[in-house]
Amino acid sequence: MNILMYSHDTYGLGHIRRTMALAQNMLGKDHRILILTGSPIVGRFDIPKGIDFVRIPGMIKQSNESYVPHSIAIDPSLALAIRQNIILATAKTLKPDVFLVDKAPLGLKLEITATLLWLREKCPRTKVVLGLRDIMDSPESTVEEWQTRKVYEAFDQLYSEIWVYGCRDIFDAVREYAIPGRIEEKMHFTGYIPRQVPRKRNRPAIRRRMGLGAEDRFVLVTTGGGGDGYKVIDTYLSMVESHPRPYFKTMIVTGPMLSEDLFDSLASRARKLRVRIVKFHRKMEKLILAADCVVSMGGYNTMCEIICAARPALVIPRSRPRQEQLMRARIFANRGLLEYIPWETVGIVEMREKVEAILDDPSRYERPLLDFPMTAFEVINSRLDMCRPGNGNGTDCVHEAMWMPDYFDDLQPQ
Repeated sequence: MNILMYSHDTYGLGHIRRTMALAQNMLGKDHRILILTGSPIVGRFDIPKGIDFVRIPGMIKQSNESYVPHSIAIDPSLALAIRQNIILATAKTLKPDVFLVDKAPLGLKLEITATLLWLREKCPRTKVVLGLRDIMDSPESTVEEWQTRKVYEAFDQLYSEIWVYGCRDIFDAVREYAIPGRIEEKMHFTGYIPRQVPRKRNRPAIRRRMGLGAEDRFVLVTTGGGGDGYKVIDTYLSMVESHPRPYFKTMIVTGPMLSEDLFDSLASRARKLRVRIVKFHRKMEKLILAADCVVSMGGYNTMCEIICAARPALVIPRSRPRQEQLMRARIFANRGLLEYIPWETVGIVEMREKVEAILDDPSRYERPLLDFPMTAFEVINSRLDMCRPGNGNGTDCVHEAMWMPDYFDDLQPQ
C-alpha cells in the first residue's frame, strides 16, 4: 500500500516529529511511505528503510497570514507555486492508496487544494485522511476560524476520514468545535501517539553514559523547535544563576529554530554555570527518560514523549498565538500528570519551587503517567487495514459542488 503524507512545517518541529512517529509505526505490512515536507531539518532525523521524503521549499510564518521563503530569495508567491506543483505532481505520480494530511486541511495557503481536488476526481479510490492533534485552539477561536475559512465544508467534501490524535473523554473536539453530525461520522479518536522510548530498565545505563550517578538529580530543559523558547530558557538560567550551586544537574536543548544570537547569549551563560546546552539532539527520547524533571512548553509531541517515559514535568505553556498549550497543561495538571506555570507569569522563584518539589517527590506523578492511555498506533493500524485497496470500508467524501472563493480558480485539477 502506498501512503503519501503531507506536513507543511512552517514553524517548529511539531509537525515533522509527529509525521515521523506515525510513519515509523505504519511502516511494514507492505506499506511504502513518502513524506512531503517543508521542514529544513528533516534530513537530521534517522529515516528507516521504507520511508522517504520529498523536500518542498521551506516557508517561515511571519504572521497569521504572511509567509516568506525560509532560504531561497524569491517571491513568496513563486515559492508557494513551486510547493503546490511538487505536491500535485507527486500525488499524480504515486497515486497513493492513503493521503494523510497533518493538521492543515487545505495546506499552507491552500497549497494542497489542487491535489485534494485531483484525488477526488481522478483517483477516488484514495482514502484522504486528515490528522488533527488533540486540541487545536480555544473553542471560540477554532469555530470562528473554521467557519470563516469554510473548513467544515472541506472536512465534508474532501476527506474520507478525520483522525484526532487524542482521547474524547479528555477533550471532546466534536462538542467543543461544533462538529456537525455528518462530519462526526468520519471522526476517529485514536488516543495519543506513543513514542519509541527505551525500556525503563535501560534508564540506569543511559544515565551512566551521560555521566550521571545513581544519586544525581537531572533536569532536562527542552523547548521543541526553539523559535519561541527563549523566555523559558532565560528564566531557567536566571533561576540557576540565583543559586549558582544547585543540587541538580541540567542539560538544555534549545531547538534548532532559536536564532544564533540568542543561542550564543544563552550558551555563554550556561557555560559559566557548567550547564550543557545544545540546539538539537537526535535521541530526545533517551534524554527525557534519563531526566528526573523535564521543563518544557508542553507542545503535543513533547507531552507524548514525557508521558511515554513517565517522567515528571514542569510545563510553561504559551497562550499566544494559540491557547492549545495552556489548555492541554491545565487538563493534564488536573489529572495529576504535571505541574505548570503560565507563560505570562513565570518567574525564577516559582520555577525553583516547582522544580524542587518535583525532584523531592517524583513518585506522585509516575503512577498517573504510567496509567495514561497511548493507543494511537493500534487504532491507526486498524483504520489502515480498512483502507487497503478493495476493502471498500471507510466513509467516502461527499461528491457535490464545493464552495470556493475566487482565488481557487487556478487550483482546479487539469
